[in-house]
Amino acid sequence: MQIGIQLPEIERVVPWNEYREMAVLAEDVGFDSLWLGDHLLYDKPEGPKGPWECWTLLAAVAAVTERVLLGPLVSPTGFRKPALLAKMAGTVDEIANGRLILGLGSGWNQREFEAFGAPFDKRVSRFEEAFTIITSLIRTGRADFHGQYHDVTDSVLVPPARSDMPIMIGSTGPRMLGITAREMDWWNEWWNRFDNSPEGVRPLTERVDAAVRAVGRSPDEIVKSAAVMVQLEDGTGRQMGAVVSAPPIDGSAREIADRLLAFDGLIHHLQLVVDPITTESIEKLAPVVEMVHAG
Repeated sequence: MQIGIQLPEIERVVPWNEYREMAVLAEDVGFDSLWLGDHLLYDKPEGPKGPWECWTLLAAVAAVTERVLLGPLVSPTGFRKPALLAKMAGTVDEIANGRLILGLGSGWNQREFEAFGAPFDKRVSRFEEAFTIITSLIRTGRADFHGQYHDVTDSVLVPPARSDMPIMIGSTGPRMLGITAREMDWWNEWWNRFDNSPEGVRPLTERVDAAVRAVGRSPDEIVKSAAVMVQLEDGTGRQMGAVVSAPPIDGSAREIADRLLAFDGLIHHLQLVVDPITTESIEKLAPVVEMVHAG
């Protein structure tokens, strides 16, 4: 089982120098992947909050790392035109020398859609059309699609994207799984939807397996990933865009590692959402990463 970490989102305004330091350190201590949330704006009681733009920051992180996988966790297809998103993914993957995981979803936060002029209605229908265009451009380099929401004529990716770029889907909705089962390479879910526990994630993985089998594929073809919440001794509650209530994984390094290892066999790749998310926290997690890798 591999283990990654999500970099800061809206906990505080984080300057690029700190992002760079955390990214390089996370790679040095053995993390397998780095992830950024793709959001634009949240309304919080203390006022509006938002992170830096995800794909710009991904390109920068790709340029200062060498080994770790990286990707958005996940990109709502409604924020950007689908052909442009495919072009952006191909560019970041080139900078990363083939390390990008293209995480896609339909989005959920109506506030940011409206604030940045993206339509929020019919999100799954819009996602389906966008997904068709994106996968065609990534896999074949071309797309010609005329739908209700998206229209591209002889769109071509030049230079071409890596045709086997892994596409990750962040959803367990039956309709979303039906749309994506033929093309997805990774699947991801967020801890509050499975109570941050192996017992909670099992039925979701079974749902993914069923959707993949229904289109004639083997579940073994899908990398199953899950974001889990980890709280260190100086954590005070990581501020998130959504309200989440599942209990965090905490304790000593050995206790945290053992609780993460309980996902092994169900999940191939864990993404840690850490409270607090700082360079010091990454250093403290180094023995946890080592224990998880050791099994």
